[in-house]
Amino acid sequence: MKRLTLSLLTAALTMGAACTASAEPLRAVATFSILGDLVRQVGGERVSVQTLVGPGVDAHVFQPTPAHARTLGQAQVVFVNGLGFEGWIDRLVQAAGYRGPRVVASQGVKTLASGDAAHGRHGHSHGHSHGHGHGHGHDHGPADPHAWQSVPNARRYVHNIADGLCTADAAGCPAYRANAERYGAQLTQLDADIRAAWQTVPRAARKVITSHDAFGYYAAAYGVRFMAPQGVSTESEPSAKDVARLVRQIKSEKIKALFVEQLSNPRLLEQIARETGVQPAGALYSDALSPANGPAATYVDMMRHNTQALVKAVQGR
Repeated sequence: MKRLTLSLLTAALTMGAACTASAEPLRAVATFSILGDLVRQVGGERVSVQTLVGPGVDAHVFQPTPAHARTLGQAQVVFVNGLGFEGWIDRLVQAAGYRGPRVVASQGVKTLASGDAAHGRHGHSHGHSHGHGHGHGHDHGPADPHAWQSVPNARRYVHNIADGLCTADAAGCPAYRANAERYGAQLTQLDADIRAAWQTVPRAARKVITSHDAFGYYAAAYGVRFMAPQGVSTESEPSAKDVARLVRQIKSEKIKALFVEQLSNPRLLEQIARETGVQPAGALYSDALSPANGPAATYVDMMRHNTQALVKAVQGR
């Protein structure tokens, strides 16, 4: 009888330990803060998310450390933007010895060419929707990687994230699908609110100067024209000829909205402001969220903050 009781106790302890182990959150790593927020929204309590490039940090010039390699090496699933955004990711994966699933959140989006970004032209696919961030520099190649700046694209990200989490944790799939549906409804409302905000501005007046071309997808989705002295990477340097051309354009088209992105060096736009008399209207968030106490702590907050600031500026308020 004692032997039977001991056996039952041992079995109960073993089952308890197994349940505790299975209750541990799935360890997910996202490459940058905006993507990390989307993964958290879909993962909920079942997923522990760490980001390699945190809030307020520029992924374009990010230099991974051994600590980042350790973080990646302990992950059970990794989420990347793709489209060449993370030029450092392949080297980091190799250094970390990570062999788990890598989910490309932008898979399936309709890409814009980098040159289309400043002009708000509608994009077309360049066959980069499956990109894994190959390469060693910060040249993103022909596709603009900032696809999250369109809310419909963010919905695609959410769908891909849910698929990736279901692959990594089949038992949690119903919860991930439910979270994705709930959050997708929030994004649908966000998209409608952004479109409604721009309805108050004539299309001819929707002209904005920013410090680099990160808003091409926003431009295409919401009918806004963005112009920038830099390219799609904050590492690129505009020529004096490019800056002079932009100054002439601001003057001739009487552009009112001039913005510095939170990750950019403000000196270039300060020079443009001096030469045009148009003062910067504030900061936009493009490649990273703000800290938790800032105005863009989540993706939804970021898109609402940017839209409110943009509409106010182009209206001259």
